Amino acid sequence: MEYGYALSSEEHRPRDLVANAVKAEQLDFSFASISDHFHPWLDSQGQSAFVWAVLGGIANATERLRVGTGVTCPLIRVHPAILAQAAATVADMMPGRFMFGVGTGENLNEHVLGDKWPATEDRREMLIEAIAVIRQLWTGDLTSHHGDFYDVENARIYTLPDVLPPICVAASGPEAAELAAEHGDGIWNNEGDPAVLEKFVAAGGTGPRITQLTLCYADSVDAAVTTVARKWPLVGFKGPLNQELPLPSHFELASAMVTEDVIRGALPLGPDPEPVLRRLSECADAGYDHVYLHQIGSDQVGFFDFWERELRPQLG
Repeated sequence: MEYGYALSSEEHRPRDLVANAVKAEQLDFSFASISDHFHPWLDSQGQSAFVWAVLGGIANATERLRVGTGVTCPLIRVHPAILAQAAATVADMMPGRFMFGVGTGENLNEHVLGDKWPATEDRREMLIEAIAVIRQLWTGDLTSHHGDFYDVENARIYTLPDVLPPICVAASGPEAAELAAEHGDGIWNNEGDPAVLEKFVAAGGTGPRITQLTLCYADSVDAAVTTVARKWPLVGFKGPLNQELPLPSHFELASAMVTEDVIRGALPLGPDPEPVLRRLSECADAGYDHVYLHQIGSDQVGFFDFWERELRPQLG
């Protein structure tokens, strides 16, 4: 199992994200995930930097830490040809250290240019074609493509890394798991769902098996509950809500339905390491080999101390 750290673009300013990546490397996290959003989920989170600029800063400030976008939507807001160039540039800046996580996105970020938000099935087909466009451009050949969703006319990417990054596909259900197996180089499932991973493996999927553990370290459980209620009540959302709501204000309204009892049952809270260690063990038992920890809120210093003092010694 490899342990990673979540760089939450929705909660932290760009220079803080770079500083947190440096600290994560110093504390022997082997990788980091960085979110790629246009909007934060909630106005109370307060940030949403352009991830490709931040990745340049991280590439310059770190030496060993691997970083993956968790995840980029190459469908609507940004054309896959542009993202193929962006990802190739970052991979060249951090040789062997970049993972390109991709998925079908959220209405929250993809509606901003006035485009229609497609149905789930259409977004999967768009992702398949987008990955094909990216891989073709990564050959370095002069490329033209006229598909069902995308056009590329006489385009060539000149700056390519010596080793191309893996494309890890986000999957929350069986259809997406099969897509990840067929078209990706790894899978990204935020829930640590064993059934999704089983489907990925059965469909012939190989490569990194990435999941997320969200937690809130604080001096007390009550303090952690207060932080989560303000900054990340999304832990109480079920179903496709995250994909469908278009504005942070809509997420604010939905958050009012998330009670403290729901938060207390949804994630590890407070200073006790045992719930975190138990969840990490469950991720390993499910078959995931990469798990990154997302500390909710501003107290990243406290979390890093918690990791160094309570978690890392027990994880080896």
